[in-house]
Amino acid sequence: MKTGLVLEGGAMRGIYTAGVLDVFMDNNITFDGIIGVSAGAIFGVNLLSRQRGRVIRYNKRFNSDRRYMGIHPLLRTGNIVDTEYAYCRVPRELDVFDDAAFMNSGIPFYAVVTNIETGEPEYIHIKSVFEQMDSLRASASMPFVSKPVSIDGGLYLDGAVADSIPFKKFIEMGYDRLVVVLTKDINYVKEPVSPLLSKTFYRRRFPKFEEKVRNRHIMYNDTVKGLKALEKNEEVLVIRPSENYRISRMEKDSGRLQGMYDLGIKDAKACVGRVKDYIYAETAAKQ
Repeated sequence: MKTGLVLEGGAMRGIYTAGVLDVFMDNNITFDGIIGVSAGAIFGVNLLSRQRGRVIRYNKRFNSDRRYMGIHPLLRTGNIVDTEYAYCRVPRELDVFDDAAFMNSGIPFYAVVTNIETGEPEYIHIKSVFEQMDSLRASASMPFVSKPVSIDGGLYLDGAVADSIPFKKFIEMGYDRLVVVLTKDINYVKEPVSPLLSKTFYRRRFPKFEEKVRNRHIMYNDTVKGLKALEKNEEVLVIRPSENYRISRMEKDSGRLQGMYDLGIKDAKACVGRVKDYIYAETAAKQ
């Protein structure tokens, strides 16, 4: 048996995931591998660095800072999240990420990115957060409000455009017992983006990526449908928000952030026993 953890993105909805992962830390729940998309990637690495509470702490501290995120960085740099501030100063100086602990965890971590020239997802093995920060940044760089990120000569943006919930990839990689953490409630249905918007931004230079952006709602809704079928057959275990908590994708209000985080804490605590039974079932049977 090979256990895997799959982390959906969703920008600041990913604070829900941070709550879930902190409960996993509290209960010493571990996995053989982890794959994250967008916010699931940049928040998920903290599980392997064992930095409980770091995600909610730095987001409550910095999200309302106009230098960190919002219209000012977008107008100044072309990125709605300031690259230097958010991906360099914060993790290296202001709320230090423990990269040594991450590297020493012994658990492989993968970040999903979308190659905007091919329109296809790529799955990058993150061995060092500091050395591969551009890969994590690419995974979380939302279309329309982010510049493409260059990695080894290729151009990349948000991994969720091409593979929003990469459980199928982890099954292909041999992970046969999956826990999937979603950031939308069970009734969520993704709506299409404006075709005019996607064509204006990407059709001329990156037509394959534009097609993926334009059709992402179809891919996402089909993916969720497939996941629900596996969940019904108890082939995967899914944790999702138990209520439709309203939070902006770029939420700055510390109270709203805390509320989403607390929901993740509550929902994870409610299913800790079920998670342990699911991922450790084979071990327990052999004892």
